Amino acid sequence: MYSWRMSTSDRLIESTRELLWERGYVGTSPKAILERAGAGQGSMYHHFKGKPDLALAAIRRSAQELRATAEGVLGGPGTPYERIEAYLLRERDVLRGCPIGRLTMDPEVIADDALRAPVDETLDWIRARLAGIVEEGKEQEQFASSLDSDEIAATVLATVQGGYVLARASGSPAVFDAGVRGLLALLSQEVDPAVQEG
Repeated sequence: MYSWRMSTSDRLIESTRELLWERGYVGTSPKAILERAGAGQGSMYHHFKGKPDLALAAIRRSAQELRATAEGVLGGPGTPYERIEAYLLRERDVLRGCPIGRLTMDPEVIADDALRAPVDETLDWIRARLAGIVEEGKEQEQFASSLDSDEIAATVLATVQGGYVLARASGSPAVFDAGVRGLLALLSQEVDPAVQEG
């Protein structure tokens, strides 16, 4: 499953990331981590203090990857509206959900300040990044000056995260896609027509 060029600690982190995404914290046992990583017994404790320490490393790596993916789109070319549109329309495994967003529904992660911190920081970062793009659009007179940047950013993030939940519940990405289309239709009404044509 993993390249044998990867270090044992990297294989442990990657297997933990996948298991947290699939099963949550309680369902991610040390035995399952070791089996998926192809690592020998005791190697977890050689590289990490225990499951919480390894889970924290895995959550941090998932958070870094999510930020990098989001920045690749949000920091890309195009008008502020086009960059938000690209973020909403980017390819996702909708039925699998968000590796960070799903952790907000995990009681053990939310109850642990250290495990929760990278989740909070990542969602806050995305919200702030989106709000900055809306502000940029307002300054360039592409978006209506009456828009509240923080509220729009929260709405975009809620549409994505809520869309994952609804899609998983229905077993179909159609509801996620419908939510995205609806939000984009509302946002496009706030874009200056001259900018859209231009």
